[in-house]
Amino acid sequence: MKTIQHWIDGSPVPGTGTDTAPVFNPATGAEQARVVLGGAADVDTAVTAATKAFATWSESSLTQRTQVMFAFRQLLVEHEEELGRIISAEHGKTVDDARGEIVRGREVVEFACGLGDVLKGSFSDQVSRGVDVHDFRQPLGVVAGIAPFNFPAMVPLWMHPIAIATGNTFILKPSERDPSAANFVAELYRKAGLPDGVFNVVHGGKDAVDAILAHPGIEAVSFVGSTPIAKYVHERATAAGKRVQALGGAKNHAVVLPDADLEYAAGHITAGAYGSAGERCMAISVAVAVGEAADGLVAVLERKAREVEVGPGDRPGTDMGPLVTKAAQERVENAVATAAAQGATVIVDGRGLKIDGHENGFFTGPSLLDHVTTEMDAYRQELFGPVLALVRVDTLDQAIDLINANPYGNGTALFTASGEAARRFQRNVKIGMIGVNVPVPVPMSYYSFGGWKDSLIGDSPIHGPEGIRFYTRPKVVTTRWPQQNHQIAAGFAFPTSS
Repeated sequence: MKTIQHWIDGSPVPGTGTDTAPVFNPATGAEQARVVLGGAADVDTAVTAATKAFATWSESSLTQRTQVMFAFRQLLVEHEEELGRIISAEHGKTVDDARGEIVRGREVVEFACGLGDVLKGSFSDQVSRGVDVHDFRQPLGVVAGIAPFNFPAMVPLWMHPIAIATGNTFILKPSERDPSAANFVAELYRKAGLPDGVFNVVHGGKDAVDAILAHPGIEAVSFVGSTPIAKYVHERATAAGKRVQALGGAKNHAVVLPDADLEYAAGHITAGAYGSAGERCMAISVAVAVGEAADGLVAVLERKAREVEVGPGDRPGTDMGPLVTKAAQERVENAVATAAAQGATVIVDGRGLKIDGHENGFFTGPSLLDHVTTEMDAYRQELFGPVLALVRVDTLDQAIDLINANPYGNGTALFTASGEAARRFQRNVKIGMIGVNVPVPVPMSYYSFGGWKDSLIGDSPIHGPEGIRFYTRPKVVTTRWPQQNHQIAAGFAFPTSS
């Protein structure tokens, strides 16, 4: 049985503990590896290595850091297929979907390659007689990222390239459900010329998380996961004096107006709802049909949901793979049963799906629920599975009110041919990321990713300009260079610009 170890100071290490956790192949249900579970001692070892590396890495030139990023980016391109298959084997998503997340993560690496322009400070000449002012930004030190299972490559890539390119050293705590991608990325960094200790991986569960949140040698923590854990991370880490990025859960709505192209809207909503088995914080989990769009939309959504090809992620032609664990499969299927008991109409029922040759896999098919109300669990809870709930309203304004009343505020989409409706929607919804005829509005790397309300705890979005600000702190320098033959008397009054 393969054992997945930590990666600290440039090489795999077994760590100090003896506890391990199983890593399953979700398509077969079989245990395929064990991952070591680290704790406080392993986090401390990683912090020691990262602190030592920071002394030299933070003083390296911007050219040296971006050269490493260029090399790392090229290695991600060359090993995209291999990394995609590693992700698919542990997460369950299709290989094409896994390759897609690598590409979206690689975009942040490309943004990090161009930090020379982004990190330029400002300069003000002659703010007072003989006085100039300029500013610049410096790295924080050792920083850490705690990543979720659903994007084992992309979400960490939203964190560490910017942190490292700005001169910090990094400790990643990946999900113990699909840990191998993190070690593979660490090896790519080594091949790219990144010095030992700049990027480290500590595997583990809550003990490792708590050690990261409490360690005095870690300056900042980035987290993506559920809202309750995001609140926990934010509270614990800020209490320990750290900066925190804490991105939580979501309940994303796609609104369809009567003037929308229903084939187009339903096709994109189907992909947004069932892609990656719905295990995405930007997945569409609620379709809001406005007025007379409802019946036609349900008919097309039903047809397209039944066309989704479910199977193992490495099988050509598969649209949707299994859920990540048996517990996730059971939770999603129980949610469909609860929805039916609470009065929803089950148009497509994905429960009980068996795939030939993979009867023990964690599969469930797409489920489509109609006549869902805001009181039902299927609407209120983040199901994190291939379940699409359809809610009917009469007007666009009612749809906006529905979205704004929801505690989450990650993403939303509107399908329409009306520019006026789109403008009214994007100005009035209380959501951080909005798509107009775009189902999953994840922004490009040079913008920042972050929701509102319970989808973002605190005020620090991830990657893009906000990522630069998060991983650096500013200095403002006021200078005067008096002529040696002219003595300037010191003044005791508060300085002014006269």
